[in-house]
Amino acid sequence: MGGEAPGMAVRWAWMALAYTCLAVGLVGIVLPVLPTTPFILLAAFAADRGSPRLHAWLLRHRVFGPAIRDWRESRSVGRRAKVLATAVMASAAVIMAFTAPPVIAAAATLVMATVATWLWMRPEPVRP
Repeated sequence: MGGEAPGMAVRWAWMALAYTCLAVGLVGIVLPVLPTTPFILLAAFAADRGSPRLHAWLLRHRVFGPAIRDWRESRSVGRRAKVLATAVMASAAVIMAFTAPPVIAAAATLVMATVATWLWMRPEPVRP
């Protein structure tokens, strides 16, 4: 019985990380400064260790599932996801250029440019 408590605590920690990353990833869908894909991938990684049920749901998800499987199999990101993410980040940068204080707009644009560069450096999945 004493050996179960540390294992359960670790499982709960993985589960908490999975749900937190999923929440941040979902927020990232509407706030382009937060990158969605890395948080969803991290949620899947943590769920695999802490919540088999959440992990299975993520893999079956219509939107997240293919991206997670592509990343697992070949560390790749689909072109559609790259284009969509880049377009949303570029739109956010333009909006911030006109509405946010210059330092904040510049910092956020730099973060988004870094994420976009990382994203476009990933290979694309090979489809049969």
